[in-house]
Amino acid sequence: MVTAVVAWCDVASAAEMPANAIFLVASTELKDPNFRETVVLVTQPPSGGPWGVIINRPLEQRLSEVFTEYEALKERKEVLHFGGPVQRDGLVFLVRTSEPPPRSVSVLKEVYFVSDLDWIDGLFRRPEPTRGLRVYYGHAGWAPGQLQKELERGGWHVVPADAATVFDKDPARIWPELIKLASTKRASGAVTGTARLVQRD
Repeated sequence: MVTAVVAWCDVASAAEMPANAIFLVASTELKDPNFRETVVLVTQPPSGGPWGVIINRPLEQRLSEVFTEYEALKERKEVLHFGGPVQRDGLVFLVRTSEPPPRSVSVLKEVYFVSDLDWIDGLFRRPEPTRGLRVYYGHAGWAPGQLQKELERGGWHVVPADAATVFDKDPARIWPELIKLASTKRASGAVTGTARLVQRD
């Protein structure tokens, strides 16, 4: 069984939350070492501030070294990802699947944060245990009003989020490509997403 701690709270109460994620792309002026040159997949829960995971900081530690009990992981090279500086003793599971998993939060179309560890246990026992799965060490979070202030100071660009960037793209290419896009064009949909994300702060 998976024994990792899920790194966010009140997931069950957010089960009916519609997908509302965006990408926050760190500006070139953002020097905080936790977020320098990062892209964060961010969603807004029903209460509290926005939170999410950094999607472009893979670690050296393989999943097989974290979840040693799963034979299906033994020969695989997939690694744990650094999700953010909050609650570093917990893991966050992001899954791409056509059917909503139990105890999950919808993030994008067919993409969910999942807190049902029995369901995750089932994934790790598949012949392809890491298909459509990312595991993050820690997460990123903001107190009510904090992200709005960071956006106003120009610390972040907002870009529409998509599953392919998270699951299919080389992490080393994500920030360079999105910062180029964000620096040259502000999509109207991204601006609308920002308003939705912070309006409850």
